[in-house]
This record gives sequence, C-alpha cells and structure tokens, in this order.
Amino acid sequence: MVIFIPLQPILIIMDNNNFGALYSDEDKQILKLAEDSLDPHLDRVNEIIAYAKEAKLKIIGIANCTAFIREADQLEEILEREGFRVEKVHCKYGKVQFNELVPGYKGISCNPAGQAKYLEEKDTELNIMMGLCLGHDMIFNARSKAPVTPLIVKDRKLKHNTLQAFNKPPQEL
Repeated sequence: MVIFIPLQPILIIMDNNNFGALYSDEDKQILKLAEDSLDPHLDRVNEIIAYAKEAKLKIIGIANCTAFIREADQLEEILEREGFRVEKVHCKYGKVQFNELVPGYKGISCNPAGQAKYLEEKDTELNIMMGLCLGHDMIFNARSKAPVTPLIVKDRKLKHNTLQAFNKPPQEL
C-alpha cells in the first residue's frame, strides 16, 4: 500500500519587503553553514563534504535513480572515507506497481516518496539527490524531512550535463 501525504503550503504575508521573515532559524543556519564552508576551489562532491563537516552531520542519505547505481556506490565510498554514515536508496525501492499509483500504467514505478520515507527512517541529516527523473525529484524534495541537495540532474539528451543547453545559440534552445 502506498500512502500519499498532501503538501501544505506555508503562507507568509510580506510587510515592507521583509524578506527575512521568509527564513526560519533552520534556514538561516543552513545559509550560515553554506557560507562558512564555501570554497570556490572545491568540486561539488567536496563542497558537500565541507558543508556536512561544518554542520557536524553524521548521517548522509543518497536517493538515486537506478541508472546511477555505480555513481551512488562511488559517492557512498567517498563519504564513508570522510567518516560519514551513509544510507542509500534507489528509485525502485519497494517495487511499487505503477498501476497502483496511476491506473492503466504498467511496470514498476519509481518511488520518490518511498525513498524520502526510507531516508527519514534512517535519520539522515542531509540527503543527496542523484539523477531522479523530472517530477520524481519534486516529490522527493517535498517529502524529504532532511534538507536535499542535488548532485546529478537527469538529462538524457545532454548526458546529464544540462548546462550544455545554454552553450547553444538562442534559436537552438
């Protein structure tokens, strides 16, 4: 059985452009830690490691597409070498039948809500998203209890290098 939790929007009325009111204490702490660990000489993986160390995190989750199992395994090794406990879950977790979610569809569905729940049960403090499909990434981000940072964005046409799309003349975009 799959359970969906409705998303609840948070409404904040802006008074005199008080954008600071948009940020919780937790948000402000994340901003501070990100700034304190900023090093323009680091690649994204090492930037995540620096952030996690600055935040004194112990448990990092990886939510990956099955197309990125090898890369998720490599990331797990890197993070474990750095002293983190790693919890990893791929998108086909639970082997949910697609027709349970969307009548008439066949096969095994990806399960981003299940990935988020699994990582929540493992008490992850930061989740790294690796190549989840469009839409699935939105569900995972919405459901994750821990903050989420993307490492790989799925882009089948551009071999997961979406930035390439912006290196073309505007008429080709």
